[in-house]
Amino acid sequence: MKQVTVLGSTGTIGRKTLAVIKANPERYGVFALAANTNLELLEQQCRLFKPQYAVLRDKSSALELATRLSDLTTTVFGGEDSLCDVASHTEVDIVMAAIVGAAGLKPTLEAVRGGKRVLLANKEALVMSGTLFISEVNRCQATLLPIDSEHNAIYQCLANGSKEYSSGVQRLILTGSGGPFLRLDASNMASVTPEEACAHPNWKMGRKISVDSATMLNKGLELLEAKLLFEVPASTIDIMIHPESIVHSMIEYKDGSIIAHLGNPDMRIPIAHGLAWPERISSSVSALDLSAKDLHFEDPDYAKFPCLAIAREIAEEPQSHFIALNAANEIAVELFLKELISFIDIPIIIQEVLEKTKAEEVNTIEAVLELDRKARELALERISQIT
Repeated sequence: MKQVTVLGSTGTIGRKTLAVIKANPERYGVFALAANTNLELLEQQCRLFKPQYAVLRDKSSALELATRLSDLTTTVFGGEDSLCDVASHTEVDIVMAAIVGAAGLKPTLEAVRGGKRVLLANKEALVMSGTLFISEVNRCQATLLPIDSEHNAIYQCLANGSKEYSSGVQRLILTGSGGPFLRLDASNMASVTPEEACAHPNWKMGRKISVDSATMLNKGLELLEAKLLFEVPASTIDIMIHPESIVHSMIEYKDGSIIAHLGNPDMRIPIAHGLAWPERISSSVSALDLSAKDLHFEDPDYAKFPCLAIAREIAEEPQSHFIALNAANEIAVELFLKELISFIDIPIIIQEVLEKTKAEEVNTIEAVLELDRKARELALERISQIT
């Protein structure tokens, strides 16, 4: 039986992961569950799955959780160091890395350094650390499996990520729904609300990633992630709007053939793939009925979605700009959700932080975190001028 640590267990991906594990109890045990501050849900998950460890990033919440779980054998810890410990523990086989944003970088990297099978749902960790992250995967002989539906689709189309087929690949095609504002006139973008931005038409996601989908920066981050994961130039990665979210991504080969990955828009499918790889298990997702589907494709509107254009522009630039892009976006999205800035302020803040960030390669994780800190400060300075 494989032992699994779920980092970000109370988020959308974490909950879906536990659903797949629950459907396959003979194959997986839950070693540890980790969350940020959602004490109530984490308690419920601990009572259902009875992990050896539970971790809350917030230490005061961890103390309360320990009191609540005093009738269980689950040991409760608090703080970032404990997240790293349960990610790299010797008894763990698989780590689901689903902590949103830069906060997930350290524990995900510790899972890699522990030589685990890492199911990467946190695209920001890879975008921030870039080739440093990939180098650690290779050095520590970890197994890195992408869980984002688009990258998981490409991985499967590439014969489970095999590099031996890369010489025949013409381009990677990332698909995206276009988010909730695909048909909204650009003149109305300034007045959209956080609730409207979080109302994704196809996927149920957390608020931060939902806003990223609405700005289409999510697709920009996926472009940067695909470049790193599959070791291809950004110029060979295209983005295609596909409103139905049935085709999760495609690969075009030099002979003109295209291989696509299709499935219902449910994250249990890529999660099940990552948990069982290289085998297959039930995801409990209903079969896709193609007879009931019309599939449409179109090019993205880079003028209407400037965040996507910015990501495309920096895709061949040094790592410092990847870090600054991610940091500025996290700050801007957080304050948009608090209704302190408007939706169209998000790309403005990102662009200005990038302009103030020196383009340079980054050679250590400590340097990554320092650049992340500085970019956040620049973003907050710019936002203080707006507000």
